[in-house]
Amino acid sequence: MGSNESAVTAFESGPTAYTREAVEGLKSRPTARVLIIGGGINGVGTFRDLALQGVDVALVERGDYCAGASGASSHMIHGGIRYLENGEFRLVKESVQERNGLLQTAPHYVKPLKTTIPIYSTFSGILSAPLRFLTHRQGKPTERGALLIKLGLSIYDAFSRGGGMVPRHQFAGKARALKELPQLNPGIKYAATYFDASVHNPERLTLDVLRDGESANMHARASNYVNVVSSGSDGVELRDELTGETFSFAADVVINTTGAGVDQTNAVLGSPSQFMGGTKGSHIVLDHPELLDACSGRELFFEHTDGRIVLIYPIGNRVLVGTTDIDAGDPGQVVCTDEEIDYFFDLIGHVFPSVPVSRDDIVYSFSGVRPLPRHDDTQPGFVSRDYRIERRDVEGPDGTVTTLSLVGGKWTTFRALAEHITNDALALLDRTRKVSTAGLPIGGGRDFPSTTTDAEAWVQGHTAPSVPAERVRVLLERYGTRAAEVIEFLQTVQDQAFHSTDELSTGEVLYMVEHEQVGHLTDVLIRRTSLAFRGLVTAELLHELAAVLASALHWDNTRRNYEVEYAQRVLSQTHGIHVQSLIA
Repeated sequence: MGSNESAVTAFESGPTAYTREAVEGLKSRPTARVLIIGGGINGVGTFRDLALQGVDVALVERGDYCAGASGASSHMIHGGIRYLENGEFRLVKESVQERNGLLQTAPHYVKPLKTTIPIYSTFSGILSAPLRFLTHRQGKPTERGALLIKLGLSIYDAFSRGGGMVPRHQFAGKARALKELPQLNPGIKYAATYFDASVHNPERLTLDVLRDGESANMHARASNYVNVVSSGSDGVELRDELTGETFSFAADVVINTTGAGVDQTNAVLGSPSQFMGGTKGSHIVLDHPELLDACSGRELFFEHTDGRIVLIYPIGNRVLVGTTDIDAGDPGQVVCTDEEIDYFFDLIGHVFPSVPVSRDDIVYSFSGVRPLPRHDDTQPGFVSRDYRIERRDVEGPDGTVTTLSLVGGKWTTFRALAEHITNDALALLDRTRKVSTAGLPIGGGRDFPSTTTDAEAWVQGHTAPSVPAERVRVLLERYGTRAAEVIEFLQTVQDQAFHSTDELSTGEVLYMVEHEQVGHLTDVLIRRTSLAFRGLVTAELLHELAAVLASALHWDNTRRNYEVEYAQRVLSQTHGIHVQSLIA
């Protein structure tokens, strides 16, 4: 919750004639035992867990699911090796365990990621690291040398024992490192390689978790584009941001998972707080074959000259570069700046000095605010990435309403975090846990083929006269084994491939509308697919998609034209895709 996109949406979107079943489900029964506010991965994970326990739970998100910080992450599922320097051993251990778990439960989206750290010295940092550990201040930048990194990776390996999901780290000297990665800076002395994981489709994984929750419990209801605008004697006042309609909703327990917006949400709920102090993180996506080749299929994870830990790694045929860590103001007004882009180009030159990059290579940029706790004068890089849950009790229409506010939290630990909040909510409701989410497959990760041969067999087994093999491959990558449900749906409607892209069809867009709560063109371009992320949005695609959605969502010409203009504005202002290239 809290993004440029959702803020524009709430302010400018016009009415729609389409009846949204998700909103109707909230209006027809405007009470629940638990109301979750915030549809990022932590809120959605908690929704699934509570639904699995049989709890009457509802979730609302003012924008689209995963449109805030959850969709602006570094796309990594990792143990957080650098958190060791902060002394956050509990968090690192939990993160490694959860990483290993997601490799098994969500293999359709979470993949092993070979990671290399270029190292320029042997002993550097041995004296300054304990000082950073004790004071949480950077001081004069001092790079971490081989001995310090070796110690950290050894501890990291120790936390990884028992999962058996990734190999142990390895060290290589300069000659071997440059043989494996010829375009690395020749000034390196060593390279350390270990494994973490990445999530190529965080938005779709969030939707998978949400749909698992909806299907687990007939009482579980969730809707995007529904905002909490006030609170009073009848509970909270909700507003449908696509129609402007308001209605009251009451719950015994309210869970605030709005990320960097937790304090603002608590103020609306009548319980002001000062828990949050988020930091801004930006990224760029490059279409750059030479840089992609230089990465050789692995992430480069390293310390830049200013002491900031940064990364370069391939996602498909694109390269992701990030990230900054800057104290942030309004979480709804963050974009990747020219200064940050200059910083990214500088760090690329630090690692791959022979690989030229320019702004013309950027196909997408994004920025978000990490939901970190208030940290006063602690430097952003040393603010704890762990989470805590703050409890507030306020008088409601039928007695005391308890609010649980999530402070902190990261992508990798969403399942464990949701388990923690769920246990707290169950205790308040005087109920006990029925089901554990540990090891529980997520959505299209169930029975996902584990080898290329198995994947091809799955594709051949699901082809149909109207759904050829190449189309099935796209759907398998996008939905995991849930693609079987999509393929079945496509055979019940008049499906026609798009002219503007071979990755969409009219039938699939209808499926998204019926099953995935699409409200805007941007929902499809940015979160239901990765078309925007890969820089594949064209004017033809915008207008073709708008025509299909207009028919499915009963938009008139005014609304249809607005959606095209709105998508152009979001892509240009928030993600750096030049609007003039999108004008038909």
